[in-house]
Amino acid sequence: MTDLNEAYAVLKLLKAQQVHLVLAESCTGGLVAARLAEVPGASQWFCGSAVTYREQTKEAWLSVSSEALARWSGVSEPVSVELAVGVLERTPEASLAASVTGHLGPDAPVDLDGVIFLATTWRGKSDCVTVRHQLTERERLPRQQEAVGLVLQRLVKVLSEGEIRLY
Repeated sequence: MTDLNEAYAVLKLLKAQQVHLVLAESCTGGLVAARLAEVPGASQWFCGSAVTYREQTKEAWLSVSSEALARWSGVSEPVSVELAVGVLERTPEASLAASVTGHLGPDAPVDLDGVIFLATTWRGKSDCVTVRHQLTERERLPRQQEAVGLVLQRLVKVLSEGEIRLY
């Protein structure tokens, strides 16, 4: 499935379930939002995306804790959770949030080179589901595109599985 097909699938599922989505993007730099915005009528179900590339911006815009950033860095599972929770807290009309953060290179730590963390959370739930992916692409721009596809695939999965929502 191409990214655009996945974007259509996400929006179709959002509409069917009457769910509004908000994103927090780091390594994708807003490309997930751009892909969703290519779909006519996306604004009915897609609220927007906070592109928080730098750690200071993550902290200032989405209240990612300075402790989490110091302990794990902006590219970590705990920070992906704080990004998703933070963007959902700031978007009252949204009931589902997703975040993505990762190291796409160059100069990534060896153990995190090409690794992304995705998090999803529903309004009213106390937990956040996270997924770690090792990207298969080697170059930065193809890695960004791969990450966009993985976020959209994750959203299709979350929306298709009919997780219990408490909102």
